[in-house]
Amino acid sequence: METDLTFFLLAVPAVMIAGISKGGFGGGAAFVATPILALQLEPAQAIGLMLPLLMLADLTTLKPYWRQWDMPNVKVLMGGGLVGVAVASLLYQLANPDILRVLIGAISVGFVLYQLSRARGWLKIDDRPFDARMGLFAGCVAGFTSFISHAGGPPAAMFLLSQKIGKTTYQATTVLVFWVINGAKAIPYAFLGIFTWDTLRADLMLAPVMFIGTMIGVYLHRIMPERLFFGVTYVLLTGAGSKLLIDGLT
Repeated sequence: METDLTFFLLAVPAVMIAGISKGGFGGGAAFVATPILALQLEPAQAIGLMLPLLMLADLTTLKPYWRQWDMPNVKVLMGGGLVGVAVASLLYQLANPDILRVLIGAISVGFVLYQLSRARGWLKIDDRPFDARMGLFAGCVAGFTSFISHAGGPPAAMFLLSQKIGKTTYQATTVLVFWVINGAKAIPYAFLGIFTWDTLRADLMLAPVMFIGTMIGVYLHRIMPERLFFGVTYVLLTGAGSKLLIDGLT
């Protein structure tokens, strides 16, 4: 893996956006860095590079959102998420790089379509009371997609938003859930060779970018609307996701 100028021109803004989203400003788009990095790196390298950075963001955001989570939701999403991680780790060995490109690309484009459909009123999430079985299922899907491309946010969001919880409770709940899920992913990532010395060296260089982005996200969560950030993020996800889909299919 070459950490040349092209790498940093892609990685720095991508990691900054991911950090801002992890901080609570950007509604689950923290996985934007993975498809962008996968434009230059092998998918496994992009996934392995991002996990320590996401774990740093999780650790950074625990304090600002401490004890503001909804514990029943945390328990079911966390339990399902760990099952999803286990299933994905078993299936990962069967996937070649092109399959991973298609999966990451499809999740990226699908996320944008899902969010736009909600914003335009084409897709409505009916209000529902807390349902433990649905929470376990959503958590399992979140754990699976989180393992493949760090994109566990959308399944968890669909479950939580159907309950109409506040944005800070929502953010605190996802922070705690994905702190555990990302920690659980580290073990199979190590055994599967997804971590390398090259990705860890790059992590050390990009860690300040993630930390600063996360702190910015915590601040913006409290004071600003998210419209502009969403617009930029969706353009990046659509472009990167489409390119990965084309590369993986051809």
